[in-house]
Formats: sequence, structure tokens, C-alpha cells
Amino acid sequence: MKHTALKSVVPLALIASLALAGCSLEDTGSADSVRVVVGYQSKTINTVTAGTLLKAQGYLEQRLQQLTDDGGPKYQVEWQDYDTGAPITAQMVAEKIDIGSMGDYPLLINGSRTQANERSKTEFVSVTGYNPKGALNMVVVAPNSPARQLSDLAGQKVSASVGSAGHGTLVQALSRNGIDPANGVEVLNQQPQVGASALESGQVAALSQFVAWPGLLVFQDKAKLLYDGAELNVPTFHGVVAREDYTAQHPEVLDAFLQAQADATEFIHEKPLEAAQLVADGSGLPPEVVYLYNGPGGTSFDTTLKPSLIEAFKGDVQYLKSIGDFAELNIDTFVNDEPLQKVFAERGDDYAAAVAETGNLTTGSGNELWLDGADTTQPVENPTALLSAVKTARTAGKTERAAYVLDAELGTRWFADKAVWVKDTETGAEPAERPKAQFVPFTTEAAAQRYLTQHPGGTIVGYDQAVAEVRP
Repeated sequence: MKHTALKSVVPLALIASLALAGCSLEDTGSADSVRVVVGYQSKTINTVTAGTLLKAQGYLEQRLQQLTDDGGPKYQVEWQDYDTGAPITAQMVAEKIDIGSMGDYPLLINGSRTQANERSKTEFVSVTGYNPKGALNMVVVAPNSPARQLSDLAGQKVSASVGSAGHGTLVQALSRNGIDPANGVEVLNQQPQVGASALESGQVAALSQFVAWPGLLVFQDKAKLLYDGAELNVPTFHGVVAREDYTAQHPEVLDAFLQAQADATEFIHEKPLEAAQLVADGSGLPPEVVYLYNGPGGTSFDTTLKPSLIEAFKGDVQYLKSIGDFAELNIDTFVNDEPLQKVFAERGDDYAAAVAETGNLTTGSGNELWLDGADTTQPVENPTALLSAVKTARTAGKTERAAYVLDAELGTRWFADKAVWVKDTETGAEPAERPKAQFVPFTTEAAAQRYLTQHPGGTIVGYDQAVAEVRP
């Protein structure tokens, strides 16, 4: 009996020890096999070059296979999909995820939470995508909500994932609008999909989240945009963290990952529509929503750790103190661009020049028409030209699958039919210079009202009215 009991207990102990070490029984099966666990967020589409698109294209596996073909060990890649950055951090603390991607505020928490243990300690090694003004996070309300500006949420319930980029934006935005983030609203800590349901059922007055949730809910006519994060005019970004203990043992894996991320970044620059469709397949999101962010004029996909982003990152550190007891995080030691510089050198690219580049590398104006049944989109020069293109298409019996415009104030790319349009007849300096109206789009009603304050001759019109009235 004792012998039998011993045989049954030993495997259980082995399993437990392997679990604590972040391993599995399969890891012991081959001495020359290296396992890498990647945590990603399929629906957080600013991380696609380190997640959904990277996985769909198999770039990491291809890079690792090259190492194997050159005489190295075999590699096993395990992809773990999460809704937010928080569970990825928890798994990295437990040493069960080696490389992960998440938004800027979750990156802060990741660095703070993991640094106590040398085996879990992480470093910030690359950016996936960014917006120079902060448009990746937004606050939405129900379509019939009476709220017209952020201050209208005072005293109400707002859903957000505490510790997420969406929550960080909410805290900053409330403060700027004279509302105490701790007491001025009641923040319900909810996962994005739970918050979306709460908004739809009327349990909360608003939802503050990161992409692609605001765009998705607006696209589905389940919400309207109340606050564009770009009003903060503070860069927001997503990036990649890696466990230092793991990459010290397997530096070639980190190099392969960053090479693969560069491959995915080049692909999304060159073929944004195809990339959006791949991401849609991998995430379950509508292609039209993915392309809103992943298309021209949307997210700036750029791996470099730019000084402007790092300075904004340092400014976000105070957020940690506002939500709990977090260990101090030294951003300068947390950020490590040496592995990325090495990758640039290996590819024959100039890292310093790439760091200095601040333009969106996905070519196009951002104003774009996507017709039903079309394999390509139709870029146009400006929003008024977009309305003309839609009018022409409708006259020919065609319908738009999606149309995109850039907000006239903040530059945020948005759905044309969800934008707030102003018909402005006072564009020119002299009456003779303005023979026809200009149509100006905004992401929010508050932005449109700011414009009307400076252009009293303008009027808010509906999208279909703007299409009907535009003159080619």
C-alpha cells in the first residue's frame, strides 16, 4: 500500500513543481526543445504586430525555424489570448508567460508587479502601435444618452477595466474636466465585454475602453462617442514586455520575436486592408472595425521606443499611485531598446532615423471609401471629397461597406456615418471665394460645438443630408 501511494504522489508533486516553474510535462519530453509562451490580446488591435497578425502570418515560427535549420534546437510557440493586459501580467509574475503585449498603463503595472522577483522581472523592449494625441482610448455612451460632454457623467456609473489604458485615459480626462476620478463618478471595474453589456442594459452611463471596443460598439449602433482620448493630446501606445530571466537564457528567441514583429509591421504598412482582414479572422471583430484602426490615418505602427512616448510614459507613473499600492518603477531601467537596435542593425535599417520619424507609415490620407463587394478601397483627398464619392457611388446604385474620415480638430480616424458633420458656408475670406459649402467632420458633438463657436455660420447636419447636399 505504501509503495502504491508513493507512485501516485510523486507525479502530482512533479506536476505541481512544473506548474510553479511555468512549465509543463511536455517541456521535459525533449532536451533540445525550447518553449516560448506569448501572451497577447486578439481584440486589442494596436498590438496585432505582436499578436493576432503575427500569429496569423506565422512570422515568429518561421524565424525560429530558421534557427533550428541552422543547427539550433527546436522551438515550441504557445499563444495565450486574453481580454486585457492584467492577466498577462499575472501570468508573467507566475513565470508562465515569457513575452507579452499590452497598453501603456498596463505596461506600468507589469513593470511594477514583476520587478520583485528576478525570475519574473520584465523589460519594455518595443512598441507595437501608438497615437501621438491619445486617440486609442475613448468614452462611449448609449445612443439615446442625453450626455453631450464628459462633465455630464458627474455622479454616474462608468464601466472601465481598472488598470487598463482605457481606465488611465478616463482618470486623466475626468481630472481635466474638473471631476474627481475617485469620487466624482462611480467606476465599475469590468472586463470590456461585461462593460459593453452593462452599457447596453443601462446599468452604467458610460464605458471607457481601449480599441477596438469604442469603435466596435459605435459600429454596431450600440453606442455613440462622447469623449475622444485625443483631446488629452498625450501620446498613448501599446508595447511588448519580456521576462529578463527567460531572454537571458534564450536571447535568440527575443531576437526572433522582434524580427518577426518587424516583419508584421512591414506587412501592415504595405497591405493594410489585407492585414485588417487577417486580424478580423483571428479576432472575430468585423473587418470594418479593424480597418478603422489598422488602416491609413489610424494607428501608427512603429516598433521604436521614441523619446516622446517614453516621456509620456513617465508622466503616467502617477496613475499607479492613484489606483493602489504599487512598487516604484524606474522607467529608464525598465525600457531597454538594445535588443531592438540589434534587430534594426541585422536588417540593415537605421534605428536613429526610425526613432526620429513621427509620421504614420501606413500610406494614405485616412479619408477612404470601402464599397460593398469591392476588393480594394477608394482613398480620397478630404472629407468633402469623400461625401462626393459616396454620392457618386449611391447614384450608380452602389452601397458603402464603410467610409472613413479624419476628425477636423484632432485628426482621429472615424466612421463617416457616425461622425458629427458641420456644413460650413464661411470657409473663404470673401463671399466670392466660397461658392459652395465645405463639410467638416468631428468625432464628437462637443468637438463640433467648439468649431461652431469659431464658425457661427456653420450648422450641424446628418451624414445622409451631407451626402445629398455636397456639390462635386
